Amino acid sequence: MGRGRWRWRAAGGALVRVVIVWAVSTLTLLVLAGILPDFRLQSSDSDSITRIGLTAAWGAGAFGLLSALVWPVLVRALLLVPALVLGLLVFFLNGSILLIALSLIPDGRGAAAPETAVVVAAVMSAVASATSTALAVRDDEAYRRRLYRLADRRRRRQRRTGAEGAAEAAPGLVFLQLDGVGYEVLRRAAADGLMPTVADWLERSHRLAPWRTDWSSQTGASQLGILHGSNFDVPAFRWYEKDTGEVMVCNRPTSAAELQRRAVRRTGDAGLLTLDGASRGNLFGGGADQLALVLSVAARRGRDNRSRAGYFAYFSDPANAVRTALSFTAEVGREIGQSLRSRARRTVPRVARGGLYPVIRAFATVIERDVVVAAVMGDVLAGRAAVYADLVAYDEVAHHSGPHGGDTDRVLARLDRSLALIARAAEHAPRGYRFVLLSDHGQSPGETFLGRYGLTLKDLVRAGCGLPVSRRAGGTRSGAEARASVLAALHRPEDEDEDARPPAGSDPVVLASGNLALISFPDLPGRATRRAIERAHPALLATLANHPGVGFLLVDGEVLGPHGASARLDVPGAAEELLAPFGPGAAGAVRRTDSFPHVADIMVNSAYDPVTGAVHAFEEQIGSHGGLGGEQARPFLMWPTDLSDPGGELVGAEAVHVVLRRWLREADGPQVPLTGRQAEDPRPEPEPGGTFPSAGVPAPDETR
Repeated sequence: MGRGRWRWRAAGGALVRVVIVWAVSTLTLLVLAGILPDFRLQSSDSDSITRIGLTAAWGAGAFGLLSALVWPVLVRALLLVPALVLGLLVFFLNGSILLIALSLIPDGRGAAAPETAVVVAAVMSAVASATSTALAVRDDEAYRRRLYRLADRRRRRQRRTGAEGAAEAAPGLVFLQLDGVGYEVLRRAAADGLMPTVADWLERSHRLAPWRTDWSSQTGASQLGILHGSNFDVPAFRWYEKDTGEVMVCNRPTSAAELQRRAVRRTGDAGLLTLDGASRGNLFGGGADQLALVLSVAARRGRDNRSRAGYFAYFSDPANAVRTALSFTAEVGREIGQSLRSRARRTVPRVARGGLYPVIRAFATVIERDVVVAAVMGDVLAGRAAVYADLVAYDEVAHHSGPHGGDTDRVLARLDRSLALIARAAEHAPRGYRFVLLSDHGQSPGETFLGRYGLTLKDLVRAGCGLPVSRRAGGTRSGAEARASVLAALHRPEDEDEDARPPAGSDPVVLASGNLALISFPDLPGRATRRAIERAHPALLATLANHPGVGFLLVDGEVLGPHGASARLDVPGAAEELLAPFGPGAAGAVRRTDSFPHVADIMVNSAYDPVTGAVHAFEEQIGSHGGLGGEQARPFLMWPTDLSDPGGELVGAEAVHVVLRRWLREADGPQVPLTGRQAEDPRPEPEPGGTFPSAGVPAPDETR
């Protein structure tokens, strides 16, 4: 009897909410009809107020019903459309639904111009969503019932799969990666009140510590190591592989899929999130079954591609699309305003921020953030055991605005609000949750190499090889010195005609990854020795090593510095002394990269000023990461105090992976045992001949 009364009460409450939303939508239509000239709710003759009100109620009801029935089907049909296009297409689809709803009003009393219909539909969706949300917040019982249904659905799913009921009560772990936020940046933001949620956690329940990245201090290497336990043979963000002739790029879907496959074969384990895990907004899946916005599966086509499922879940509610689109537009305007202000004040350093960048920034800081946050909230309400999500907003803005200042401060504040939203959702989850915050790298400030010296590193390399360069690059001091060095090395007069020189073979491949650059010579087989490089290009190594914008080079197991300084990595203590200005552990990081099969013929790290913390990016970025020097190599790890201490400073992303696995085991949630290889050494040594053992297990792509 009590259960029946509860159901009737629930149905009655739902009916009341529907009626209220319908009434508010009707009033909204009436107001818009009075304001907008191309929108009417009456016939050509004058209708009574009652008649107009009934027409508005009919239109609002038809629009609401069509939105509920047709909208999810439309969004699912458009799931393969790029996310940015889908976000913009939402407006036009929403307007089309409104036009259909108006056409259903009897006697043709409803009509609107197509462009007006888009505006009316957007306002209607936003008002209806706001009203529904307000009612749900006020009706705590309805909110709890919705959460109970989610938990009950999960319990039924566990019973079908034979999962133990005790596992449901175990606390889950949510790993939130704040992309590019360095240790010092987070500390300052918490202390200055920019991130009150983080500050509150640090005061009451969490600890904070830095960790050290590998030489390749960028998301691809760090996240692959954190999620899959191995980032071996990832020397940079992009690199050239001589054996295939391909350029690998960490944020290219095909490259990400290949890197994930290699990591799985090396470790013999699918990843951190293998059991009841979710991967959101990441480059790699981590072995999770629930995937959304995961790049390593984005190259797939067909039903098995679940990377964009998060977009469907988010945009299936047109109000979400409207709210996000408005924020997107505001963010584009904010970036344009900030860029103009920076130019007017002649801020230094500064890079160009025009073209498509305002749209790209708005996508990273609004659309991707909103979709990822919504997906994580759904994960905790569904009670998933482990969630790993990447929030990329700060990193994107810091590249172009610099890692410190008002632009990035606003992004940090918005990220903190996202953390608070997720934490509030977890309060209503069917299991308890612990939150672990971490970053994959930091950011180091500094003027770009091009801005400081007037030419790119590629220009400098070509000049050092005796190859033609642009007139602008050749006219710089660096270009002229490089040309003079080449002529001196070849014992040729300085006035010799460049066209009289013999061809130097294929051009070198020069790739930049922040303040780290990689130079490869396709016509030199295997990894080129120092002798082979000097024989082919006698002036190049001296030109690079003595340039004021270059900190050091790595060439075939040898570190080269300015003024003829050199140190073999296999001589104890020699490299440590030469690389000491670049921070603790620099020599070890370089030594490890030197063992990679796909390390470049020449690895170039920019100069670093320990006083200012500045580096020179070889890309157009005034906040950069990818190499050694400053805050870029010092990200953070923040964990609840009821988890075990990491045990000293962690060195390398693979070490972070080991700690996160341990915390998963401590939570008594998913049992994630270390494989034998990982338990002994998170960084296994190569077998003789430089090859690496394969466990013979298929990659996650092949098992699903």
